[in-house]
Amino acid sequence: MGSLYVILWHIPDERFVFTFVVAMAIKDYYTLLELPSSATRQEIKTAYLRLAHQHHPDKNNNDPYAAARFDGIKEAYEVLTNPAKKEYYLQQRWYDQSIGGRKKQDILTPVSILKQMLEVDRYVSTLDVHRMDKDGLYAHISDILRDETIEKLNEFNDSSINKEIIRAILNCSKSLSLHLAISLYDHVTRINMEPDTVEMVSQWLQLHQQSHRREKYRVWVILLTVALVCLLIFFISR
Repeated sequence: MGSLYVILWHIPDERFVFTFVVAMAIKDYYTLLELPSSATRQEIKTAYLRLAHQHHPDKNNNDPYAAARFDGIKEAYEVLTNPAKKEYYLQQRWYDQSIGGRKKQDILTPVSILKQMLEVDRYVSTLDVHRMDKDGLYAHISDILRDETIEKLNEFNDSSINKEIIRAILNCSKSLSLHLAISLYDHVTRINMEPDTVEMVSQWLQLHQQSHRREKYRVWVILLTVALVCLLIFFISR
């Protein structure tokens, strides 16, 4: 049914908090079935039969987007006609609305996944990379790239959209530390991609490795410089 995530990006010493409400709210099952929230069980059943017939893969030459739509309609019907599932869903829906939630989770397709990643990329581009919680960013991207998402991307196997998704992921995660970058690399490389996209991902990781080495050497240079200055002061003061 989806869920609502809130990530607080916090820097205690500066008392500066970034609040990022992730666009992964609950699905709007009533909208999927093209019904008002006051719809009766019979109206839900009628809408389901009509839409399921319209979007059934057999009726659409096995188009993967129609199949995804069909799966979403089926899920909506199963939840809204099951008393226990419906009650839980309505509680989630009420909570989402009570905290001002507006975004609803789309049916899982490469297009909806790309939309999520572009929103993350746009948001991260407004932040100060020195202040953001990089662990929080990694956790959010990893949640988007969960097993279900990667399986769906590989099922559609749309290399052009996969490339844009990966490009958005790499762009918004340039500031991750090396160990997080390596972990994210492992996620990303599970997605089917063309050779040029594979090269793009490899170069991204290489840049992180080079940056890590430069930072490591910079620390040693600073320590050595401080030690030499201290020694110089010691000898001059004698």
